[in-house]
Order: sequence, then structure tokens, then C-alpha cells
Amino acid sequence: MEILWWLVPPVVVTTGAMVWVAWLGREGRGEVDRDQQIERLTRAMAKEMPTSRQPRPVRTHDRSTGIAVRPTRAGDAAPDRRRAS
Repeated sequence: MEILWWLVPPVVVTTGAMVWVAWLGREGRGEVDRDQQIERLTRAMAKEMPTSRQPRPVRTHDRSTGIAVRPTRAGDAAPDRRRAS
């Protein structure tokens, strides 16, 4: 049990910080008038939404062969000149 005494100061500091933040944040940003909330919602819903974008190009899936070094695809890079030993 004595070996855990080093945990007490960080736990106390963390708990104190949580209480302090909760105390400061208890007021929040204050009450927003219901009419103002409705006005904001109406403006947000009336905004022009971005048009649909072009779809992403389909990625070709490399079939897993269980080999660590895969051969390069045609046209991607120079051929691999390494030899297996």
C-alpha cells in the first residue's frame, strides 16, 4: 500500500482541476432566448448546402498472397531486380 502513496498528489490535483472547471462552467454561456434560437435554426436551415462532389476514384484492391514483397504493377515503377537467396 505504501508504494501507491506517490499517486495521491496527482489524484488530488486532477480532482481539484475537475472541480474548478465544473465550478467555472456551471453558468455556461448563459441562457439564449428561445426566439433567438429559432432564428438561428431558421438561418442555418435556409443556407445553401454544398452540391454533391465527384465520387472518389475506385481504388484497386491488391489481393493478399502472404508474400511480404509484392511484384510492382505494370507501369508503376521499374521492375524489381532483387533475387531470392
